[in-house]
Amino acid sequence: MATLFFPSEVHLEQTTNMSTLTNSTVCPETSGIPHVWGFVSAFVAIFFFGTNFAPVKKFDTGDGMFFQWIMCISIWCGGLVVQQIRQNPTFYPLAMLGGFFWSTGNICVVPIVKTIGLGLGLCIWGMTNLLSGWATGRFGLFGTNSDPPDNKALNDIGVILAVCSAVIFSMVKNEMSLDGINQTITVDVSENSPLLQVQDEVHRPTGPGYTTTHEVDHDIIVFDKERNGSINKDLSSTEGESDRSFIDKLSPGSKRIFGIILSLVSGIFYGQMFTPSIYIQDNYKTADGHKASQEALDYVFATFSGILATGTVYFLIYAAIQKNHPKIYPRAILPGFISGTMWAVATSGWFVANKVLSEAVAFPIITTGPGVIASILGVLVFKEIKGRRNILILMFGMSVTITGSVLAGLSKKAPKSPC
Repeated sequence: MATLFFPSEVHLEQTTNMSTLTNSTVCPETSGIPHVWGFVSAFVAIFFFGTNFAPVKKFDTGDGMFFQWIMCISIWCGGLVVQQIRQNPTFYPLAMLGGFFWSTGNICVVPIVKTIGLGLGLCIWGMTNLLSGWATGRFGLFGTNSDPPDNKALNDIGVILAVCSAVIFSMVKNEMSLDGINQTITVDVSENSPLLQVQDEVHRPTGPGYTTTHEVDHDIIVFDKERNGSINKDLSSTEGESDRSFIDKLSPGSKRIFGIILSLVSGIFYGQMFTPSIYIQDNYKTADGHKASQEALDYVFATFSGILATGTVYFLIYAAIQKNHPKIYPRAILPGFISGTMWAVATSGWFVANKVLSEAVAFPIITTGPGVIASILGVLVFKEIKGRRNILILMFGMSVTITGSVLAGLSKKAPKSPC
């Protein structure tokens, strides 16, 4: 039986509803993630960023191009898992630009290390990464809405300490050893040889001008690279010439300038990885007029897709430059995949921390925290950091980092619900 509503009943219902709205407080739209989970997400990011390269510590990655491509594939797979957990939210192509920024910054790391070294390079791109992302969130750059902390003075001090800690960590000297590292050797042979050989003993061609060498437990990638119809007579000298890039031909002064510029560019690109996603959240609307999803994890897959697409393009360019003879390191595949998965988990946590805490708070914490974890591993596990001086510098840097992170965290108070 149909229910009939008379005008008087409708009027009474409307009056009652209006009275209810008048006498109650309307709750504004807030994030569904508790404030404390922002710090938990930041800690997850710090832990996995600080340990994600541990799986590849004992493996030769060469010039890094093949390794970064494997890592990009793994990152994309991690993003696919997040996409399914989030039940396939809307895919915004603009968010892929964030992946382009990260891959472009990451591709600069190898030439940076070759020109100015890891210590100085990490210091420069780490500080630039921190300041780039922090300034974007703090002041609302590139079309995003500003999200300043509640206590700007604490936040500023935290950022200054974070920058100082990056300088301090760069002063710690590591003792690197090649013992126990599984290396990969690339040689040129005739097309009758197999594509891949894994053996305990390697014999170079015999005859005048050749010597027999013994390499234990190495991978040998074999390419058909005939020159003038014969095998190269001097493999070592030819390989050295082929490995000599334009960076190796630069003067020391030019190398330093080039490395510093690359470090600055790399840090700026690193710091802007989240900007396209935040821009979408601040400016895009759906077909029914609502704002685009405010859940940070809904933009992970698009960003990671940009990483894979850009990384693949760079690897293809590298293969073309190498005349279709890229250096392949088979033993870096599984460690690289594990490393990429750990990076994907860390970055997913960073997405959440940015949303809950704001970039102005999350960047000083997450960009410096992994240095503490990596340093602890360097002392206790890998035994790379030794000596009283290094330990003292390390402890001082860790104390500065922790102090800066605490101050940055305290600069953002948990939002109070008026309901």
